[in-house]
Parts: sequence; structure tokens; C-alpha cells
Amino acid sequence: MRVLVVGAGGTGGYYGGRLFQAGRDVSFLVRPARAARLREHGLQIVSPHGDATLRPPLLTADQIASTFDLVLVSVKAYALERAIEDFAPAVGPATMILPVLNGLRHIDRLAERFRPQAVLGGVSQIAATVDDEGRVVQLSEFHRLAYGERTGASVGDGQRLAALDALMSGVGFDNRLSQTIDRDMWSKWVFLASLGAITCLMRGTIGEIEAVAGGAALAHQMLAECSAIAAAHGYAPPPEATAQSTAMLTAKGSGLASSMYRDLNRGLEVEVEQILGDLAARARAKSVECPLLATALAHVQVYQQRVIAAAR
Repeated sequence: MRVLVVGAGGTGGYYGGRLFQAGRDVSFLVRPARAARLREHGLQIVSPHGDATLRPPLLTADQIASTFDLVLVSVKAYALERAIEDFAPAVGPATMILPVLNGLRHIDRLAERFRPQAVLGGVSQIAATVDDEGRVVQLSEFHRLAYGERTGASVGDGQRLAALDALMSGVGFDNRLSQTIDRDMWSKWVFLASLGAITCLMRGTIGEIEAVAGGAALAHQMLAECSAIAAAHGYAPPPEATAQSTAMLTAKGSGLASSMYRDLNRGLEVEVEQILGDLAARARAKSVECPLLATALAHVQVYQQRVIAAAR
């Protein structure tokens, strides 16, 4: 199976790198500047599960000459539109598109641009970033990737998912073929939005927030609001997911922070509309009150406007 990984950042660089390291037929679609950096230094992975320096095939948008069996989309959500135009020539009639972006807005966009049946559901659970040296750095030990057919988009007799599962198995990260990928994506979104909203609003890690009076209560309220939105759309997080999210969002001394908060601290553009804005819009569509989420959204939007204005 020929695989094209769109993006070589923290998520795509890690999963794609592990696939390539395991001998899979993997190429990376990257921007010219990133391609130059990778050609000079290789794709460097720094991880609790073993460091690696790899030299996978690299493509820029103008170099795609054929279609691929799988396109793994791992760009930031705000970069999706440009990425779609870049990788479109790689999508053929039988190509599977596996996006591991945050939120859910990207699913609708990809299904509209290509075919609904081409787009799988995907959930990545990994804390990884690209450091100042261009290395992919895994920040914690978990590295889980789930994938599956979305409700209403099932095709064939499951052979393509069996092939995908075989591709993903035994390559060095935890993989799972899910029969409930829609629910899984919503559950991740609830947690990620709660984490991103509370850490960006309070400008601190989970441990720092928990340590102040009322900090844990705010985390509880944020999670309750985000969970209520999911429930209104028919995807209430299961009790075990809620319990795990609660524990992680209120853990004493925890250094946990969202990627959105890390990007904010670096003065970078953040995925505010895709993670928080879209969730708030879905709350309004179902008349769900979410005052704390709305406050966090406005707070980060002010920051985002400042970043965009400075870049002009």
C-alpha cells in the first residue's frame, strides 16, 4: 500500500516516520522549506520509545505524479484548504483519506471536495511537537491512532479497512480499528476543547490551574459544557471517557497543556475556530448554554486577531 503523509509536523512526522521505519511504502508531502530541512538533516524523531533519524521520500505539491492508496492528512486545521489543493492529484477512485486533524469541521470539507466514501474517521492521541531544531519531539509516552468507517459512509465488504489495519499494525505505535469512530472523534473533541479552552483562558498548565482556588471547578465546568454540546448532537461521551477526562483535567502538579496553548505561548496562529469556534457554533445550533467556553473562545480570538494582523 502506497502512503502519502501530508505534513511532517509533530503528528504526521511521528506516525509517518514510524510507518517508514517499519518498512512501509511512505512518502511525505511537505512545503519547500520543510523539504530542504529534512533533506539536510533527515526526519529526526526524539521519543521515549526510541529516537530515529530517517530519510523518507519527500514530495512537494508540483511533484505528485500518481495517486496513492492512502493519504494521511496531518496538517493544522487552519492549513487544510491549501493542503487539499496540494494533495488533490494524489487522490484516485480507490484512495482512502485518513485525516487526524482536531475537531470535526475537516470531515465535512474533505467529503465535499472528494467523495464521502473516501474519507475515513481518525483519532490521534499523541503529544508531539516540532522543536526549534526541526525535530519531531514526542512529549509523553502515549501514541495511539484509531481509524474506522464513518456512520453512513461505509463501503465495500471491509477489505480496505483490513488492509489499512494490517498496514498500521506492528509499526511501533498503538493502533486500533474502531467500529465507533464517530463517537471516538466527538469524545476526543470534547476533551481537547476542554483542555485547550481552560489552559488558554487561564494561561497555565493543568497543574497550575488546579493549584489555585476554584481552578479545578473551572475545569469541571468547561468539561461539562463541552460534554453537553456533544450529547445534544447524539454523542454523549461514555462514562469511562468522562472519568478519564476529569482526572486528567484536574490532576495535581500536572504539566499537561494543549497544543493550542503551546502554540499561543510561541506567538503562533492557533486552531481556535476549528477546536473552539465550531464547537460553540454547534452549541448555538442546539440551544446549549456554554458561557465559559464562549469566554475562552472570545479570549483566544482576540489573541488570534493580533497574530494575524502582525503577520500582514
